[in-house]
Amino acid sequence: MAEYYDPETYPKQWNYLQTGTIIDEYMIERELAHGGFSSVYLARQIKDQFQVALKEYLPRKLAHRTWNNVIVANSNETQAMFKRGRALFFEEAKVLASLKHPNIVEVVNFFRANDTVYMVMTYDYGVTLDKVVNKKMIPITEEFLLKLFSSLLSGITYIHERNFVHLDIKPGNILVRPGNDALLLDFGAIQQVSPARAHKLDTVLTPGYSPPEQYDTSGKLGPWSDVYAIGASMRTCIENKTPVVSTERIMKDTLVPAVKAFNRKFPDYLLKAIDWAMEPKIENRPQSLDQFKQALALT
Repeated sequence: MAEYYDPETYPKQWNYLQTGTIIDEYMIERELAHGGFSSVYLARQIKDQFQVALKEYLPRKLAHRTWNNVIVANSNETQAMFKRGRALFFEEAKVLASLKHPNIVEVVNFFRANDTVYMVMTYDYGVTLDKVVNKKMIPITEEFLLKLFSSLLSGITYIHERNFVHLDIKPGNILVRPGNDALLLDFGAIQQVSPARAHKLDTVLTPGYSPPEQYDTSGKLGPWSDVYAIGASMRTCIENKTPVVSTERIMKDTLVPAVKAFNRKFPDYLLKAIDWAMEPKIENRPQSLDQFKQALALT
């Protein structure tokens, strides 16, 4: 293991897997996306040339890639955190591999290699919702919102029925497929909720979308936590900007209710449902997706 890693002198091309690289039984084609903890690549299964999405655990603040693609900690100090994150990534893969629904990303394989972990997912064609909204690719209408979020809610309902909560729903994690069919991505924050364990294990926060209880170590997590994030994602669609951070709203709520801000653009029932979902206090929010779907007239 390297004792010290200097990012200033580190070859930039080593940060990402290069085209043609073979990992296990997959060949890398190109990078699709990257974040602070992982990168996703378009790859092909060598045996049948079937395209897949390959996700590699590589938290760049904690570790780096060596010339032969082995992932090592940046220093002795970051090694423990890197190993813990790697174990959690592997657990995420195992959970996802057990979940099968047309509106959540499907994990078809996961394995250890190069001292890290890889997750193999089906590759779906589409554009993430944040890009759809920012680039105004599709008119944001009542029909669009109901079609997209109805399919999204179907996938999240499946997750909740198995006592999981996603905890990172946001436009960047919602893939808009042909026909405005949603696919929920990135399950890095998923947790199982039970009476014995209703508090968060690790912090995954997205300002504007994470509800107040996710910021609180003693905050009670549940379906209502995902409901807040869904409401915030819907609000982003109609406003084209990230909502106010939820913890700021607890102290002083400056967010103008959707029913007031957009009453001439969208029907009253839709705006009221968004406002209800985004209530900062848990008890004022829908407690289940069924309640939220009833408010949207989807049941």
